[in-house]
Amino acid sequence: MIGFILTGHGQFSNGIKSALDMVAGDQPAFKIVPFEGSAAATYAEDLRDAITSMRAECEEGVIVFVDLLGGTPFNQSMMISGDVDKVEIVTGTNLPMLIELFFARNGATDVTALAEQAVSVGREAVTRQSVAAIMGDADDADDFGDEDGI
Repeated sequence: MIGFILTGHGQFSNGIKSALDMVAGDQPAFKIVPFEGSAAATYAEDLRDAITSMRAECEEGVIVFVDLLGGTPFNQSMMISGDVDKVEIVTGTNLPMLIELFFARNGATDVTALAEQAVSVGREAVTRQSVAAIMGDADDADDFGDEDGI
């Protein structure tokens, strides 16, 4: 199995994990490493420990999902990936990306291909919507909120 690590600024990884647990359930080979508060002092070490231990468990590799290109979580992930083989970094992480990849990683053996799939899915998940466009008539907009969500 390919391991997943989720990291980012503040409560980003905690919030995404909470939503993932609700939608996809508890997942194996998945860990969060928040960059926030008092944990910021040991963040580089905590992230390195998470990546190296996940890599030891997951022979196919590890994908580190990061919130923001160029931020500390990204920079630290990149430095660590230079020392550990089969580690891919994906930035701009979003919930649809992770949900689809949780199911796509079953049986996956190519960590690079799975990381590329993450980028594709993440891009497709970002869209612009409007009630008028979906409903075809602004008078029907009141009916839009009656549908149950996920």
